[in-house]
Amino acid sequence: MAPQHNTGAGAEAELPEYAGHYRLESHLGSGGMGVVHLARSASGMTLAVKVVHAEFARDPEFRGRFRQEIAAARRVSGAFTAPVVDADPDAERPWMATLFIPGPTLSDEVKRNGPMKAGKLRQLMAGLAEALRDIHRVGVVHRDLKPSNVLLAEDGPKVIDFGISRPKDSELRTETGKLIGTPPFMAPEQFRRPREVGPAADIFALGSVIVHAATGRGPFDSDSPYVVAYQVVHDEPDLTGVPENLAPLVERCLAKEPEDRPTPDELMRELRSVAASYDTQAFIPSQRDGAAHGPESLTPAPEPRRRKWRPGKGVTLATGALGLAAVVTLASVQFLGDGDTAPRHNAARTTSAGFSPWVTKPKAKEGGLPRCSYGTRRLVCAQPGLVTALDPADGHVLWRRSLGESTSSSEPPVFSGDLVHVVTNSGKRLLALDPASGTVRWKLDVSAYRGFGYARGVLLLSGADGKVTGVDSTTGDIRWSRRIPGVTTTSSFGSFPDSPWAYATSRSADGTRTRIVTVEPATGDAHDARLDGALRPVGASADAVFFSADGGSYDVTKAVVRYDPESGATRRVTLPVPMNQTMAAVHGDLVVLLGTGGSLVAVDMRAKKQLWSLETSVSQASAPVTDGRRIYVTAADGRLLAVDAVQGTLLGQTPPRLGRESDEVVATLSVPVIADGHVYATAPDGTVFAVNARKPSAW
Repeated sequence: MAPQHNTGAGAEAELPEYAGHYRLESHLGSGGMGVVHLARSASGMTLAVKVVHAEFARDPEFRGRFRQEIAAARRVSGAFTAPVVDADPDAERPWMATLFIPGPTLSDEVKRNGPMKAGKLRQLMAGLAEALRDIHRVGVVHRDLKPSNVLLAEDGPKVIDFGISRPKDSELRTETGKLIGTPPFMAPEQFRRPREVGPAADIFALGSVIVHAATGRGPFDSDSPYVVAYQVVHDEPDLTGVPENLAPLVERCLAKEPEDRPTPDELMRELRSVAASYDTQAFIPSQRDGAAHGPESLTPAPEPRRRKWRPGKGVTLATGALGLAAVVTLASVQFLGDGDTAPRHNAARTTSAGFSPWVTKPKAKEGGLPRCSYGTRRLVCAQPGLVTALDPADGHVLWRRSLGESTSSSEPPVFSGDLVHVVTNSGKRLLALDPASGTVRWKLDVSAYRGFGYARGVLLLSGADGKVTGVDSTTGDIRWSRRIPGVTTTSSFGSFPDSPWAYATSRSADGTRTRIVTVEPATGDAHDARLDGALRPVGASADAVFFSADGGSYDVTKAVVRYDPESGATRRVTLPVPMNQTMAAVHGDLVVLLGTGGSLVAVDMRAKKQLWSLETSVSQASAPVTDGRRIYVTAADGRLLAVDAVQGTLLGQTPPRLGRESDEVVATLSVPVIADGHVYATAPDGTVFAVNARKPSAW
């Protein structure tokens, strides 16, 4: 492919063929700082890649600002922004790649179709308030929110272009005498005291954006930026044409003093009182112009529509697509009707080894999300009131065991001592089942215990009195019971599948130290250690346990710590960017972390470094699982996603499987299962499905 020519204003005559590993296919737009291209990764993922103009690439100050843009975009990347896939600020021509979605900017939409109607305005305002809430939560102020930086995706607005945004901890500062921003959408303090600009400036810009969407002009309008600046600081906004039920709220956003403006959360509460429900139509017109992209727009792939919270009915669906290059229509989703429990196959996708992907529904009617485990050459899945064993080769049912009560809603069955252990009735009773027939071998009342762990064929139970009991997983006989120093009523007690030990952890009162008690399952012998920092166990290998380390809050991960219980040796790797509410997977010395908003990070504990970071935009997902070559995660809409564990690139994903109640998902998603070269996953529609682990691109 020959280098492409760009006819856009201000752009170079000759454009590069590649940016990093991404092939540039066509020109999307250009602006003062760079050119945006439609590009593809080696796996076929569609991206938008911004390449900096050569003249700015030679400016050290600009490179610093571009690094800041990348850092800010990565920091906020999630359901309401354009997820960053990759970037290189140190390249000869610095570049940044994000996921791509077709769809116009708000500016283009208003130009083509005129002002928005009231229903869409409410939806736009609510979506922007949600976006600013997430942006401000991570300490970033956008400072240039305007119609051309709002992308109208099918599932809601996306805030893009963090070119002049500023994290609170940024070392870059606005120079005296320099005004950075777009005057019609700048807050008064951006003109009066630019060094003191905070989150409230984005709220002012939001108000101006809504006026533009409602009227086609701004609240302060003039051909001269100097006149606009004077109006912003001194004059009252012109809200003519803004719907009456929204005008008071918009006026509050445009208050001259920052402290008089509402917060994003206050905006969302006020909007709920304006209308009981929001317009559910998509932003994008039915006849979309694929070329309608504002200059420097970096856009992610389409995401399933976010659903609003319904009290008492589960958790809102707020998932994003990881690298989806085209819209997946509902017609592509397999829905199984009541009574349809036979596995379905796709003969066209049979693998060379003779394995055909399959999907089945263990429970005929809507029965909740199945939670599955693999052992003794079968897949055993628990749902409310039912345990089912499936043949992993084709998905047909081997046996069913009706429980007559609800199973645990948060944990799958456990294979231990050649039996299948299932906790029932909200954690009050444990059943040990024969994996061949489903027959109950023994049962135990576990209502008095606080913590569970399995290691080396022993069930370990931690009591409210601090006593730990070891139970033979095969027979149900008690092997030992004792109080173990360091295991208290406040300890976190549990184990991990690959570890030969169980662990109890507790923090010091000041949060600066963590006590780790390692319990030998056969005898109850234990030894403890005290490590620096506030640590939370996240996974284990055969010879080590791994912790997330934070600054005193379980919600933030700043480092990963490896601890060897036998030698006492520790190893710590600090993350370049802290992550929120992480879930983890461990394989050898590889630790994979998935944070809120879909940030996926791989850490090599042996090499003591972070390997890569990928913004998936999957807002709600299961904990990841990895075999060291690939990483798998389930999204709230039932998609299974695969990521290359070495390169950090998307390899494939299955279609969504939402089911009839498409706006309701469970609070905790089931972790995918890897076994015998296949991946088994479950979905909110009650199905269990299997795919070839080695060929994610064929999913």
